[in-house]
Amino acid sequence: MSTHTMKAVRLHEHGGPEVLRYEEVPVPEPGPGEVLVRVHAAGVNPPDWYLRGGLTRMPGEKESTVGLPAIPGTDVSGVVEAVAPDVDGFAPCDEVFGLLRFPSFGGSAYAEYVAAPASDLAHKPAALDHVHAAAVPMAGLTAWQFLIEVGHDHPSPFQNERHRPTTLDADTRVLVNGAAGGVGHLALQLAKWKGAHVTAVASGAHETFLRELGADRFIDYTNHRPEELVHDLDLVLDTVGGPDSSRFLRTLTRGGSLFPVFPGDFDEEETVKLGVRVSTAQVRSNGAQLAELGRLLDKGAVRVAIDSTYALSDARAAHERAARGHIQGKVVLEVR
Repeated sequence: MSTHTMKAVRLHEHGGPEVLRYEEVPVPEPGPGEVLVRVHAAGVNPPDWYLRGGLTRMPGEKESTVGLPAIPGTDVSGVVEAVAPDVDGFAPCDEVFGLLRFPSFGGSAYAEYVAAPASDLAHKPAALDHVHAAAVPMAGLTAWQFLIEVGHDHPSPFQNERHRPTTLDADTRVLVNGAAGGVGHLALQLAKWKGAHVTAVASGAHETFLRELGADRFIDYTNHRPEELVHDLDLVLDTVGGPDSSRFLRTLTRGGSLFPVFPGDFDEEETVKLGVRVSTAQVRSNGAQLAELGRLLDKGAVRVAIDSTYALSDARAAHERAARGHIQGKVVLEVR
């Protein structure tokens, strides 16, 4: 057994940002199929604050999978320290990034070291530093699996039929709601990469940022109701989702699709009458897809924006920042 210790952020109880404790814990041992990564940066994502707040059961799971104390976090960028004997494709000193063990709360990314399944990792794009790379995995894979390719056959806990992305090309009209956030700003760019016409919805403070990323049209939701300004859309990706998502149904053309990232309530009669479909997916770890996204990041076809960075020891402040909302890009923890 290793007696090496590291610093990590742990929860011993559920609650507000103040329950995050920065403390000494043992360095994990990589099991079969895993690599030990020295973490340089860890992305901050909604599941991290859901876990902190007391959600311990992933959608689709029968029971809680979390015991306390727990180390939150799923998104990492860092350097391979050691590799299990059965792992091919990664070696010590390789720079890697990944979404770890999702969907589960077992990522344990808010730490100086993490044992990561090799299949969840990809080589870090050389063009990105660790902070930018750590911002990509969950948000980028969510955008990719909703818009480009699901990449797995796992049933969704949110619907019976498999999520099918819609064709995106020069004839496609797309609206991204919540376009300045982590998923939104990457989804906007993926839709543009495919040639689509994209309307971005966010608050006015983000207009310049979103136009620089390629938005063809911008709507400030604090001044206008987007569902009254646009119609004949082929796809709405609603990264805000939830109960208000159904207002976007009437913006779609017949045959169009609404993809709510957070499942909402929809009236099946209404969707049938409008001739549209509603579909959602649950993001899953996928090193191969992350490698594809990495190639786009490397050549600058997609870029990732950082809202703010905090030291790992200051995870509480990072969660307080996330709770204030109006995030442009991603909040990231740096292991300094």
